[in-house]
Amino acid sequence: MIAGEPSGDVLGGRLMAALKAASGEPLNFSGIGGDRMIAEGLDSLFDMQELSVMGYLEVVPKIPGLLARISETSNAVRKLRPDVVVTIDSPDFNFRVARKLKGLSIPIIHYVAPQVWAHRPGRAAKVGNYLDHILALLPFEPPLFEAHGLPCTYVGHPIVEEGADKGDGPAFRLRHGIASDSPLIAVLPGSRHGEVARHLPIFGAALGRLSADKPGLRAVVPTVAAVADEVARGTADWPVETLVVRGVEEKYHALAAADAGLAASGTVALELAIAGLPMVIAYKTNALTAWAARRMILVDYICLVNLVLDEAAVPEFIQERCRADLLSQAVAELLDDPEVRSHQLEAACRAVEMLGLGGASPSQRAASVVLEVIAKGA
Repeated sequence: MIAGEPSGDVLGGRLMAALKAASGEPLNFSGIGGDRMIAEGLDSLFDMQELSVMGYLEVVPKIPGLLARISETSNAVRKLRPDVVVTIDSPDFNFRVARKLKGLSIPIIHYVAPQVWAHRPGRAAKVGNYLDHILALLPFEPPLFEAHGLPCTYVGHPIVEEGADKGDGPAFRLRHGIASDSPLIAVLPGSRHGEVARHLPIFGAALGRLSADKPGLRAVVPTVAAVADEVARGTADWPVETLVVRGVEEKYHALAAADAGLAASGTVALELAIAGLPMVIAYKTNALTAWAARRMILVDYICLVNLVLDEAAVPEFIQERCRADLLSQAVAELLDDPEVRSHQLEAACRAVEMLGLGGASPSQRAASVVLEVIAKGA
């Protein structure tokens, strides 16, 4: 099992636990992983942190070392002759390892389908040359690979295992002095510096418009450490009283306490859906990136809830439509119209059930596929 970054280590750890629970015999794990996978019994070849590099300036000096680790990893597989190789995300590293293993008659499963629907669609055909199976997080992904003869199984999104539905809203309001009848908007501008810089002014202006008709309106902004200071500065002059909170657990309490969400598109849309919070999704990027994306993206929606359902259940305001007036109107509709609110919550419930909430978890589904592939090989 090979993971190259913290999110992959979490996926790998959960998959290992599910494999051990589902298998009728002892399992041995080797490969590359972090603390979560090591805790489940992985014998890691080297420190996974060596692979967790991003950005051109960071990667270039480390290319010789990364190439050496690719060879070391593939040689270890050749020596161990495992029943299966599971590569987890990190395609730039893992696909290079997989190519070196071609022809060894060892099945290779890749967990987290590359987003060929968003960029580099030609990769769907290429990966079939060295992968034997793909585990997809989204329901529309399998046909994109099966069209090229590569088996692909939809297992669901790991976010359903994070606990976004476990927040305590009343306790959060009490702890932060927010009255039970004060309208509260959860605002999530993104986790990258560019996203925060682009979205905060627009989201703040939208709240200002809302506050004219919503006395006592307040906002809570869950954020991550990397952009927390930037978020605090960007919300300091907002026209409504705003609370900035950090950490995953506090975020889920905030979502449980809020009446509606205003968020930048991303995985957070699924967290909002799992938390049962109706939302408005927005996104704005630079003009060149938007121009290129519109020529590459093969799907009709950007919000993950809409993508899962293949319907416009959640309002999306992208690029030139990411405006304070449109956002404030959409949020107000969620607050004021019970029918609109109910319709979205029902759709969100369907989406998260499809992703595995309330049934077999994505990890359990993934484990079943891995064991089936092993059984076929044997």
